Amino acid sequence: MADLPQHQRLLIVDFGSQVTQLIARRLRELNVYCEIHPFQNVTDAFLREFAPRAVILSGGPASVLDEGSPRPPASLWEMDVPVLGICYGQQVMMADLGGEVRRGGTGAGTAEFGRAFVTETQPSDFLRGWFATGPEGGPREEVWMSHGDHVERLAPGFEVLAVSAGAPFAVVADEGRRRFAVQFHPEVHHTPNGRTLLENFVRLAGFAGDWTMAGYREQAVEAIRAQVGEAKVICALSGGVDSSVAAALIHEAVGDQLVCVFVDHGLLRKDEGAEVVGMFRDHMNLQVIHAEEQERFLGALEGVSDPETKRKIIGGLFIDVFQEQADRIEGARFLAQGTLYPDVIESVSFSGGPSVTIKSHHNVGGLPETMNLELVEPLRELFKDEVRALGRELGLPAHFVGRHPFPGPGLAIRCPGEITREKLAILREADAVFIDQIRRHGLYDEIWQAFVAILPVRTVGVMGDGRTYDYACAMRAVRSVDGMTADVFPFDHDFLSETANRIINEVRGINRVTYDVTSKPPGTIEWE
Repeated sequence: MADLPQHQRLLIVDFGSQVTQLIARRLRELNVYCEIHPFQNVTDAFLREFAPRAVILSGGPASVLDEGSPRPPASLWEMDVPVLGICYGQQVMMADLGGEVRRGGTGAGTAEFGRAFVTETQPSDFLRGWFATGPEGGPREEVWMSHGDHVERLAPGFEVLAVSAGAPFAVVADEGRRRFAVQFHPEVHHTPNGRTLLENFVRLAGFAGDWTMAGYREQAVEAIRAQVGEAKVICALSGGVDSSVAAALIHEAVGDQLVCVFVDHGLLRKDEGAEVVGMFRDHMNLQVIHAEEQERFLGALEGVSDPETKRKIIGGLFIDVFQEQADRIEGARFLAQGTLYPDVIESVSFSGGPSVTIKSHHNVGGLPETMNLELVEPLRELFKDEVRALGRELGLPAHFVGRHPFPGPGLAIRCPGEITREKLAILREADAVFIDQIRRHGLYDEIWQAFVAILPVRTVGVMGDGRTYDYACAMRAVRSVDGMTADVFPFDHDFLSETANRIINEVRGINRVTYDVTSKPPGTIEWE
């Protein structure tokens, strides 16, 4: 997509922390536009071109004491912009500016991992409004520490603003040069009020907070029109949030030049195909080709039980069907995809070097190469929560924008073992009851993802005076931020009993209901 008008920009230099994305998410919540770039890509030339209003140095697993440790270019310290160092970023700042860093367990500080409490030693605008009153009456705040090395001596010009039991330099600053550094991680939820520190930093940097979904919508529409011109755009519409929002945004920009293709592979949830097509074709007046290919997919999956083989069959057939449909659309020059910013970040190898490549994130499995189309990716600067906000801004129904994630292979990976039409029918009904229960109890928006899996076993049961020999199923519900880790949702026993009773009574073919209490890791969210 053509470049958007430039916002005030904050640069996050990534030194390999597992939670760098959280820094960006917190800043976007503050209406600050930011980008994450691996340290090896941040050169003198890059800094000049990017022209950040402020810079944040992330945490990371390396030690500044090791030869060749990751560092920003020296020209960063010559720029007249605020800089915030987090954990490893603090140590880099001290090492580069004349301080001293030591290995954990020696000298003034020690290694710290987990919860710690920081107390204020000197008031500062950077700490304004952050500290709560501790049990002993003084300013005190909970933080999350994760560091082996520690700062032993401050660089010239820096002063201590706050300390913890293991970190005498927990918060430091050279306020004249607008250099700030913390040994803990303000971006994680284990630092409950970390947002305040980030908010103070961007305020001191003079950000106007010009990153809003209303503004993004207007600018993206202009950029899409400039890129597409009079040509046609095709979009693989899965019914998921990303492709739905991308389709709605592109339609606002170019109207009938957009043609959506919805491939119904027979592995959707109850009434999902009709709901998706109805909303986009009838409610939003989009051109939607409904490719009903249930028999083609289910026939190819007959007798297949290996999960990876299932995925390959489904992915390959999806490409074939989409290719066939796209070939019939005269004048199509562009392919729309719902690529998100996390896809862009994760496509860059942190290890650097000449082997670094940016892989293509094709939601339709490599079609750009085979179809010779240009990509339109209007969501590639957005995180998932921003996509939902944009969907609301575009007027998509709240229940659609807030839908739980649904995997591309659909119910195939919630049906371990061989897939049959009978098992899929049973699974759809059980899943619909479970989701209905969640909605009735007002829990849907508290849960990141919920579904039922039908198990590849039959069990003996008693219903009325008769013996049954039917399938068992497992309910699954988790809390998560991005799907990388997940905790089981803590339903109470009454809810589980009520839901199990409904499934057994309303869904013919199931006589046993279980609840999956496995977190991720060690399990995955989906069953296959």
